[in-house]
Amino acid sequence: MEARLQDVARLIGAKLDGDPDARVCNLAGIDKAGPGDLAFVANPKYVRFIATTSATAIICSPEVTAPGKNLLRVDNPYLAYAKVMQFVFPPKKQSGEVDPRACVGRDVQLGANVTIYPFAHIGDGCEIGENTTIYPGCSIGEQVKIGPDTLIYANVTIREQCVVGARVIIHAGAVIGSDGFGFAKDGPKYFKIPQIGNVQIDDDVEIGANATIDRAAMGTTRIQRGTKIDNLVQVAHNVVIGEDCAIVSQVGISGSTTIGNRVVLAGQAATVGHITIGDDVIVGARGAPSSDIPAGQVVSGAPHMPHRLWLRATNCIPKLPEMRRSIADFERRIAELEKELSTRSA
Repeated sequence: MEARLQDVARLIGAKLDGDPDARVCNLAGIDKAGPGDLAFVANPKYVRFIATTSATAIICSPEVTAPGKNLLRVDNPYLAYAKVMQFVFPPKKQSGEVDPRACVGRDVQLGANVTIYPFAHIGDGCEIGENTTIYPGCSIGEQVKIGPDTLIYANVTIREQCVVGARVIIHAGAVIGSDGFGFAKDGPKYFKIPQIGNVQIDDDVEIGANATIDRAAMGTTRIQRGTKIDNLVQVAHNVVIGEDCAIVSQVGISGSTTIGNRVVLAGQAATVGHITIGDDVIVGARGAPSSDIPAGQVVSGAPHMPHRLWLRATNCIPKLPEMRRSIADFERRIAELEKELSTRSA
């Protein structure tokens, strides 16, 4: 990469304060950048590095001032950084060929420029859209439909009759369409309930490594457009996750939970089943929603409560031993007073 600052400014829609002909050839963190580097500051705690950095230019928010520095001012520096990164490191160009060591079943429909790596297995009756890439070791079940421009990394399993949209990214080891956890009690034993539904993943979804999304018992488990799912997330059968949600690592979503649009479930949050979480809800790390949550709420804790109340409650926890001793002392003193009053009245 080598680019003039005026070209970088045009790419990210920034207001340039500095030399338009200055050139950058690399990206670096603000605290380590040197001449020729383009750095960015999105977190306010890093603003202090701007005065001492040797970076040729800095992407920053509009209110930042730094005389003598080349500044690219934008409302969202982190988004601008992401756009530069995508420009500098575009996706790998694929071969557009099916490796002869891949196993492709009968009646498979492949769009133009589909790349299938060695030792991938494509089941009978699959439809795979143009420009899609399937890496080694993937297992695609029968009658799976995959949209165009989708990227499926190594050792992903997508079971039969699931649907994957366009521009989806599925990272290594994820399992889409495994059986839901459905069993009927038969005395001391369990009788397996056939899971005959599927999973539908809409356009522009990204699914992290080793995430698991179970097929519906009946009907569809659905991940809607634009949602991002981190590594090691478990989505149970018949869950519906709305658009543009962020589901962070190690979250567990129990069966038949309905999640609205733009919801954030922070790390290790876990829901009970058969509840509805409204649009724009944020559940804090390790939060455990146990009932419906209306739209726009910010909650934490197990069971969940308003986040500010949870902060006050957790602030009390270190004080509990002292409070316990105080209460025991109060009880003792009350008992002594009651005994004294009883003696006087007698």
